[in-house]
Amino acid sequence: MLALVLDDAEMNNLLVVAAIRPILGCQPHDFTVPAEALAFARAHASEIGVVITDYDMPGMNGVEFIRAVRAIPKLANVPTVMVTSHDQRSLRREALEAGATDFLAKPADPVEVRARVTNLLALSQAHRAMRDHAALLAREVAAAVALVEEREREIVSTLMRAAENRDADTGDHIARVSAYTGLIAEALGLGPAERRLMSLAATMHDVGKIAVPDAILLKPGPLTPEERCEMERHAERGQRILGGSASEVMRLAADIAVSHHERWDGTGYPNRLKGEAIPLAGRVVAVADVFDALITERPYKQAWSLERARRYLIENAGAHFDPRVINAFLDRWSQVEGALSPTRLRDSDVAAA
Repeated sequence: MLALVLDDAEMNNLLVVAAIRPILGCQPHDFTVPAEALAFARAHASEIGVVITDYDMPGMNGVEFIRAVRAIPKLANVPTVMVTSHDQRSLRREALEAGATDFLAKPADPVEVRARVTNLLALSQAHRAMRDHAALLAREVAAAVALVEEREREIVSTLMRAAENRDADTGDHIARVSAYTGLIAEALGLGPAERRLMSLAATMHDVGKIAVPDAILLKPGPLTPEERCEMERHAERGQRILGGSASEVMRLAADIAVSHHERWDGTGYPNRLKGEAIPLAGRVVAVADVFDALITERPYKQAWSLERARRYLIENAGAHFDPRVINAFLDRWSQVEGALSPTRLRDSDVAAA
């Protein structure tokens, strides 16, 4: 490891370097100008095992130099020794507060210098070993998490392929709902990990429709009250399909499945939850799901224009939808428009005219 030695007096540097050169694995580099020593420290931060600095120097004293060294991320914990002829408590306290690890008095005793630097290099080596081990563990954990996430995506993909076999439009719909969910979550201030989780879970919001008979699911006209009741059961069925899993994304997907048809005013289904009693993810997916349903042609309806769908969301904020979620969606409106092709926009406008 490298040992950085700084003293404006060349002779003092020579004495310290001579004392530590015999230490196995130690490569001393001495400087008389603090700025040059600091530049070397930045360039070789990952190799430096100990810093030895004088106190009295022109331009930058030893305490200021230690503070500057500590500001370099890779040197935040490197052992640092101050060599000084001063024996003032206030100076030592200031140096300790700046990050000094140890002190050596002038004139330096070569035996003491060598012993202390040997110990500090061993401390530095141990710290590096711990840091490297922590980094290795972090990489292994990240790899394990990535594997779990990949398995979860495979499970989601399998469920969605099953759903697509029931309804040709389902695949496109869930992709768009997932995208809108991510935009809303971002506008609400959720972090990247939460956004990814909610977007993935949102793809399974209608998985309970697997159990809905084709005669109802694909019916081109209005549903009878009995058929409507059967259709609404898909929320609870989705929860049963997805619930009970140890997977975080599956648990969130189960919450979304059962709650995305609840309404802010408490008139939704299946549990007539009201306001913030509805899980946030359910409130977010409710907006994304309804919006996409409005602008998409279905067997029983034509597609609405974007402007008409936007007005519907605004008019139903506080009744059907959480007003805060509506505001978040509108904050990302330009991105919503950009995600839809010009051709589709024209078709939607024509259909609604």
